[in-house]
Amino acid sequence: MHYRTIFISDVHLGTRDCKADLLNNFLKHNTCETLYLVGDIIDAWKIQQNKWKWKQSHTNVVRRVLGHAKRGTKVIYVTGNHDEFLRPMIPYGFSFGMIEIVNQHKHIGVDGKNYLITHGDLFDGISKLAPWLAFLGDKAYDFTLELNSKFNWLRHKLGFGYWSLSKYLKYKVKTSVDFLFQFEKNLTSYCKRKGYDGVICGHIHTAEIKEIDGVIYMNDGDWVESCTALVEHIDGRWEIITWSEILVEIPNQNLLR
Repeated sequence: MHYRTIFISDVHLGTRDCKADLLNNFLKHNTCETLYLVGDIIDAWKIQQNKWKWKQSHTNVVRRVLGHAKRGTKVIYVTGNHDEFLRPMIPYGFSFGMIEIVNQHKHIGVDGKNYLITHGDLFDGISKLAPWLAFLGDKAYDFTLELNSKFNWLRHKLGFGYWSLSKYLKYKVKTSVDFLFQFEKNLTSYCKRKGYDGVICGHIHTAEIKEIDGVIYMNDGDWVESCTALVEHIDGRWEIITWSEILVEIPNQNLLR
């Protein structure tokens, strides 16, 4: 498919649980005029923890993105909390090849509406008010991913399909976090004050399209579990693509584990 715009985030290259093979496959079979990398593409937190796991598939993703840029796709990298090491370089006009790096960006849709593009961590009460709690959350998430891997190995042996324990647990946590810190409301309220019609973000690994108090809220999900992308069609339609359910030309089904 060819789209006007593709939005992906929370790839977490450099971690064991990154679904780089699926993302590489998605980028192979889909093109666009503009590609937004909406934060947490590289996981620098793992470097600090000495848990850096860089695979060939991760390099393939980087090459694929650069290939799109070389062929004329405009690539814009919006920084997130896991790749915040890039943020101090932004005022100096730092770029990576043909990839523009920004803190946030304004996207004008085919529908004529103005959308704020931001990773979302700057509006997250946990990250903003209690960084140590965010760190504990990252540790807990790693633990649930490990547990999820073992759990699904057992399900596979028993003949059952894949079920994401960590995604289920994170959804339960997300409900509490939204209640306490109102992540989505913070984002949409800010957009309303600034005159934006909508916001496109990542950060909480939950793909969604909805309207909140007259502001369009869209989240492109992640490439650790859901393997989702937000796309803007040429005719202006918005859609969430779940690539793990499409699996174009991937012979090894175990990539979903």
